Amino acid sequence: MTNPRLDLLTDYPFQRLAALLQGPPGAPPIVMSIGEPQHQPPAMVAGILAEQAAGWGKYPPMAGTPAFRAAVADWLTRRFHVPAGIVDADTQILPLAGTREGLFQIAHLLCDSTTGGKPPVVLLPNPFYQVYAGAALLAGAEPVFVPAGRQNGFLPDFTSLDPAILERTTLAYFCNPANPQGTVADLAFLEATVGLARRYGFTLAVDECYSEIYDGAEPAGVLTACARLGGGLDGVVIFHSLSKRSSAPGLRSGFVAGPAGLIKAFGRMRAYGGAAVPLPILAASTALWQDEAHVEANRALYRAKLDAAETIFGRRLGFYRPAGGFFLWLDVGDGEQAAARLWADAGVRVLPGAYLARADAHGDNPGASYIRVALVHDLETTRQALSRIADVLVAA
Repeated sequence: MTNPRLDLLTDYPFQRLAALLQGPPGAPPIVMSIGEPQHQPPAMVAGILAEQAAGWGKYPPMAGTPAFRAAVADWLTRRFHVPAGIVDADTQILPLAGTREGLFQIAHLLCDSTTGGKPPVVLLPNPFYQVYAGAALLAGAEPVFVPAGRQNGFLPDFTSLDPAILERTTLAYFCNPANPQGTVADLAFLEATVGLARRYGFTLAVDECYSEIYDGAEPAGVLTACARLGGGLDGVVIFHSLSKRSSAPGLRSGFVAGPAGLIKAFGRMRAYGGAAVPLPILAASTALWQDEAHVEANRALYRAKLDAAETIFGRRLGFYRPAGGFFLWLDVGDGEQAAARLWADAGVRVLPGAYLARADAHGDNPGASYIRVALVHDLETTRQALSRIADVLVAA
């Protein structure tokens, strides 16, 4: 017998997309539905994996290596301009097999389905990364979807919620820069959200896996907000990954940073059900966190694709340059209908925005009019795909 909570889950977005796009493509296909970076990974990765090949024959430690944790702590300090020592490498960092694993497991660590006779609440932005909702539901929590549409700058305002909801809240997920909208929260927003979490005693899980893909100024980080507020990382856990930053999704390498007590408990839980990151991957990851040149080159490639998108769309289809991340969030009127047309007429595979959001109490889905377009291919392929999108949707 399966867990009845599975019945609460909708199909994962890409399962729904496969059901929608069952016919043949109308042109040689270009897949822009999934955020899988296609840039070449840094050349150093293959060399380090070969040099460290003996490590494949050993069970890796769940806590990673001292060198990995030190590289992560040093990077966090440099990148977010915080005092040295605000994150302790030995007690406040754990490696992860990609951030999805950790983002899912944190709900199971923190949610107690018997508290006060009611399920705990997990707050999510709406639209959102679907793992957040799956984690909340399978942990026995009640997800509360907080609007993050155009009318509020694509940012969820947790501070506006009813105190009765906040008092039941155990965990809040927040993605910065946002997936899919590409919005970046400023320090004032982050400080207010951290302050709210501390005031009501819940944990703010900040997914910053797109923080190194940005168009103009570097996005603020929640670690900076914590440093300004004082109190260390109380009430906050931070997730980062090499998938987007280093165009290395196949490494399945990320980390979580947070208060020492929570990280210790997380480590105990992961000892039973987590995937330890192999030693060769830890070695390659250590080198990647220590190097910024490849990240700057990666960013430049995404900026060139945003330039191409701006030239092709102008102000049509609600185009705007996302401040962070590599997705376009285009307002096409009916995202599901547009996705079907683009596949049938142009061979371009995009994701309907409705698949990344939930309808509110009035039946309105904040993603329904949008499509998400992932700018993950090389510049010429991206130009070709975006031109096809414009030919089909702008002319309609």
